[in-house]
Amino acid sequence: MGKIVVGLTEKVVIRGKEVVARIDTGADRSSICKELYSELGLGPFVGKVKTKSVNNVEVRPTVEAEFEIHGKKIRTLLNIADRSKMKYQLLIGQDVLKRGFLVDPSK
Repeated sequence: MGKIVVGLTEKVVIRGKEVVARIDTGADRSSICKELYSELGLGPFVGKVKTKSVNNVEVRPTVEAEFEIHGKKIRTLLNIADRSKMKYQLLIGQDVLKRGFLVDPSK
């Protein structure tokens, strides 16, 4: 099976809700906004992860979640972040992209 080509943003279905996610090849891990996490009732934290951002290093809780992108179901850990000042509530990082996706910025 060939790679699934995605653009810089993609529609993702998570717990029945369609969300536009930002595709970020520079992010090691995928992330969800704490408000969306609460709205979807994704479940308990399963761990913590240390993340580096432009300004600092922080420890964030993680939750296991399943979502669908281009018809492919993905089960992964999402770190929970305050993305309230950002345009996208869901960020898809390398942890997911390595599972058969190719990023085409012109798409």
